[in-house]
Amino acid sequence: MLFILFVACLFTGCSLPEASEKGHGEAAGLNYETMTAIELKLAHFFPATHPAETELVKKWSEAVSKGTGGMVTITSYPGETLLTAEEIYDGVVTGITDLGLSCFSYTRGRFPLLEAFELPGIVYSNSKVASKVAWEGIKELNPQEIQDTRLMMALATGPGDLFTTVPVRNLEDLKGLEIRATGLSAKTLQSLGAIPVAMAQSETYEALSKGVVKGNLAPIEVLEGWRHAEVTDYITFTPFLYNTLFFVTMNMDIWSSLPPEIQAAIEEANAAVHEEVAMGLWDMQNESALQFAMEQSNPELISLSEEEAARWIALIEPIQDEFVTDMEGKGLPGEQALDIVKRLADQYNDLYN
Repeated sequence: MLFILFVACLFTGCSLPEASEKGHGEAAGLNYETMTAIELKLAHFFPATHPAETELVKKWSEAVSKGTGGMVTITSYPGETLLTAEEIYDGVVTGITDLGLSCFSYTRGRFPLLEAFELPGIVYSNSKVASKVAWEGIKELNPQEIQDTRLMMALATGPGDLFTTVPVRNLEDLKGLEIRATGLSAKTLQSLGAIPVAMAQSETYEALSKGVVKGNLAPIEVLEGWRHAEVTDYITFTPFLYNTLFFVTMNMDIWSSLPPEIQAAIEEANAAVHEEVAMGLWDMQNESALQFAMEQSNPELISLSEEEAARWIALIEPIQDEFVTDMEGKGLPGEQALDIVKRLADQYNDLYN
């Protein structure tokens, strides 16, 4: 149906009118008398009350609608109502959904080069830094692994911490604990002696409440956004362990069918919303979530000593070298990817610190 609508538009004379004070879509030359508004489905796994839905998805949808003069509208399907978190990227590829928002790491091995952005031992001051590094770095690398959809934007959590049902003050406390983690975070925890358990955030509350896992490695926002403050009692700050990348992406056939002026309007909306909303999304949530957790359950806050942190870092630093060796062995530019991440992290830590 999408293709028919666009073809009909092209052959019925979507002329290029003079620019006006109306939305970008009208200035770009969309003929609203002959074009029918098109609805795109967006699947994601966040709850309907999560800021990823109420802030990012809502504001991006509004920007796309405004930018295209109402021609393109987006209907969101949060909370895995259309696809599970792990199914979303491939669901976009195959056209089950037109758009998707999820984590790259939920399909481990599907995006090998992008794991460079989640390597432990690289410091991101906040989510603004991590998101800027992710999006600029992905555009610079332009890896083959993402060519089957059209990325709208990439964003990241920035640093994450351990939220547990038992105290973790040192490596000995962590050893043998089942901790929810995905992607490279799982490998990181394994190197520290923990037992990583892969699952989506949407499954973690129940797993924590039933004792299936004893903790979660994630940004602080999960304490509020996913209500994990209700089922954990301790926070161990580990700023050197974690970063998770998210994508917002579109089915390639849908993207290719769009007239150039519509593509341009969407790209403009992408850039604006990434800068104004996506980059700081997790910083905003983390501040609110820590306050929420202290009021909800008053967890014990644990900071590792410098000596203890050094023990952890010594065990995870080799993962960077292993990443480069593994990528180069597959014929992928692992060293280039790591160099890009480190360079951009230094650049944007200075800018957004």
